[in-house]
Amino acid sequence: IVCTDFHMPGMTGLDLTREVMAQFPRPILVVSSAVGGADTERVFELLQAGAVDVFPKPAAGPGADALAAEQLIKKVKIVAGVWVLRRSSRNSASPLSSVADRSPAPAGPGGRPRLIAIGASTGGPAALQTILSGLPSSFPVPILCVQHISAGFLEGLVTWLAAHCTLSVRIARAGETPQPGCIYFPHEETHLVLDRRGRLQDSREAPLESHRPSVTVTFRSVADVFGSAAVGVLLTGMGRDGGEGMKALADSGALTIAQDEASCVVYGMPRDAVERGAARLILPVNEISRALREAAGNGPGSEDQ
Repeated sequence: IVCTDFHMPGMTGLDLTREVMAQFPRPILVVSSAVGGADTERVFELLQAGAVDVFPKPAAGPGADALAAEQLIKKVKIVAGVWVLRRSSRNSASPLSSVADRSPAPAGPGGRPRLIAIGASTGGPAALQTILSGLPSSFPVPILCVQHISAGFLEGLVTWLAAHCTLSVRIARAGETPQPGCIYFPHEETHLVLDRRGRLQDSREAPLESHRPSVTVTFRSVADVFGSAAVGVLLTGMGRDGGEGMKALADSGALTIAQDEASCVVYGMPRDAVERGAARLILPVNEISRALREAAGNGPGSEDQ
């Protein structure tokens, strides 16, 4: 495993990541002080180049060292178990997009969806970039995204994704109604849920299986409010978050999609959904955009990217 920051003397972390992934690929963890501001966006360029995850560089202070050490050890153990692929240093495209195309996915039951919910963890930023960049500006359905990420990196993730897709990407505001062509993320340390009128709400209820935001909490809320008029997508990630929520969506008649093992950085969360019988479709990450366009009636013939 390789740990790197973005800013380093002589060679940036981005250059290092590209060279490592081209010559002797290893799992790379970005341990960076670039939390907040424009530098945070650069961290995600390392993920696009092949790094697996990000972690904030520990700050000094009473008790901070012990807590940071525990969190860093946990993160290193997760990243160390990731299998990575060699790639050309001239091509920073995600290896997740290299899976061959297959036949189109069928549309979901009950007509076109009114809301899409996506959950992800380790490896999620690159997977989200692959999926969201494949949706045209005319995409007619709002999207809720829950991504497990270290504190301080959410704003940079949102800005980085916005630069790579034609849809509006933002952090949700409590009380607003999800709009077509918009992608919403929860605030840090907050669950993203819907009220009975379909408006976005922040929830400070306890973490679920140590996660807040939790994918399952959001999926359950979407199932309760939209039922069969929803689509749930569960992407790469360690653990089980989202599996139970996807089962709730499937039981309500929603179209459910799990990322396949071959294109996952960590096949944990999607595996749990598949084992529960909660995934109607199991697709490589580069096919999920097409499945969403077809379900929304916004298929290949209507692309305007």
